[in-house]
Amino acid sequence: MAIVSVDPRDRTPIYAQLDRAIRAAIATGRLAAGDQLPTVRQLAVELSINANTVARVYAELERGGILETRRGVGTFVSATPLKAHPPKQHDKRLQAFITRLLADASSAGFTLDDVLEGLQAHRKEDA
Repeated sequence: MAIVSVDPRDRTPIYAQLDRAIRAAIATGRLAAGDQLPTVRQLAVELSINANTVARVYAELERGGILETRRGVGTFVSATPLKAHPPKQHDKRLQAFITRLLADASSAGFTLDDVLEGLQAHRKEDA
């Protein structure tokens, strides 16, 4: 079983889903510093995606200090949960989430006011 998953039906590009899934696995503790990730080919086969996509995500996460590749040994988690989702990316991720939410709401026939009213009602239920 793969350590992460992607959803081919999701409108989010596969590389973005994979990046987010690896970061989330680290942030939630499913992957810890020092854990070895599957090889590019292994993960590509497990997820039924292109190996170049996995390689791209691994390379970007390595540049970001999240992963570390040891030649001839493999790719390992090098980040702590806090570093997996740096605070400066919070706003960017939030805006992307809001954009997806509003697009999905619009395609389902809901207005921004409908969404806001629903969120307020949900907030009151949780209080």
